[in-house]
Parts: sequence; structure tokens; C-alpha cells
Amino acid sequence: MQPIVTFKGVSANYQDRVILDNVTFEVRMGEFVYLVGRTGSGKSTLLRMVYADTKPSAGFIRVSNINLGEIRPSEIPFLRRKMGIIFQDFQLLGDRSVYENIFFALRATGWRDSRKIKQRISDVLVKVGLSGRADVMPHQLSGGEQQRIAIARALINDPIVLLADEPTGNLDPEASDQVMEILQKINLSGTAVIMATHEYSLIERFPSRLIQVTDQGIVEFERSEPFLEKHWRR
Repeated sequence: MQPIVTFKGVSANYQDRVILDNVTFEVRMGEFVYLVGRTGSGKSTLLRMVYADTKPSAGFIRVSNINLGEIRPSEIPFLRRKMGIIFQDFQLLGDRSVYENIFFALRATGWRDSRKIKQRISDVLVKVGLSGRADVMPHQLSGGEQQRIAIARALINDPIVLLADEPTGNLDPEASDQVMEILQKINLSGTAVIMATHEYSLIERFPSRLIQVTDQGIVEFERSEPFLEKHWRR
């Protein structure tokens, strides 16, 4: 299967501290991969390098057919149109409706045709189960609904890879499961998903491939079960 994200010998430093050292892995088209590790281990740094928000101190990173070592600042918006990015804190605009939050993302990535914009927003809201909430303000939604709007916004350009940094960290178990079910549907449609999480119970309910970030490097598990047996069910 074709790699969507490739890291070869990648290192990352913050001031005088080594965060990651000589990390190599691939995420293939259509895969769902968890990133796990203690706070400060480098999970978020790794994700930020994928969307070119943080530069590695050494090594090679490729996303789709783009070599991030050769990317110019003016090309980064084009790179990010190939991916969706979801954060723990939703990052919705509180003074704009659900429709306007997604509209803002479309306009920022070059969409201009009003009819196509309206149809695209309708389509992504259906995908996340919120088709009747376009005119609602974010504060009128539950945390789970707000995260589903953030997912809808991330899907707006049909990304090849979806990056999710602790997307269920602020949600109750029921809302977390709803978000995971949506992410799995997106994954089954062909989009690769890389999700950082510390919620091992969630991994148990929704098992998949797993990368543990530890000791400035990584340990890969093709199935989450061996990781859970070693690090959780003791």
C-alpha cells in the first residue's frame, strides 16, 4: 500500500532538549494509526512536523509526494489542503455560526463558487451527523457536537490524511465514542488517520495499529492488543 506519510531518520530538538531522535516509520494510505506516549514524549511535535508547523533538526519527511525538507513557506498552505487537522480544544470561532465556521475554512483554502460552497458544507455536516445545525452558534452545542463540527471543517477539502491531536480529551465517554465512530467511517472511506491519544480504554474499544513515542524514539505495534497487555492491563 502506498505511503502517505514517511519519516526517515527524523530528529527534533526544543532549545537544548532532544525530543525525537532518528525516528523512522510510514503511514500507508487508508491506515488508522494511534500515537501514544506520556505527556511531553513528542506526540504533538511529531504531528506538527507532518503539517510543517515544526521543522525537524535532521532527517527526511514526505507527505504524499511532497518533500517537507524542500517546501517553501508559500507552499505550506497547499500542503495543508491535503490534510485535515483536529485539536482537543475544537478551535471554533465563537462569534460565528456552524455554517460560518466551515465557510471561513473553505474561503481560506481558495473556494469561491457560492453554490459549490453551500453544497460542500451541507455534505460534510451530513457526514458528521449534524445536518440540521448549520445556523447554530458553537456555545449552543455540546462538547461532542463542537468536536464533530471541527471534524466537518477538517474534511472540507477531502484530505488524504486526517491528523487528530487528543480529539476526545475534553469529551465524556459517550461523546468520545461518537467521535471515534465518525473517524472510523472517514478512515473506511480511504482517508488515513493519525490520532494522538492517552485514552487506553478508547484504544481497547477501537483497536488499530499503534506507535508508542518513548525515550526519544518510537516502538511500533501492528495491533494495539500487545501494547495494551504490556502497558495497561497489568
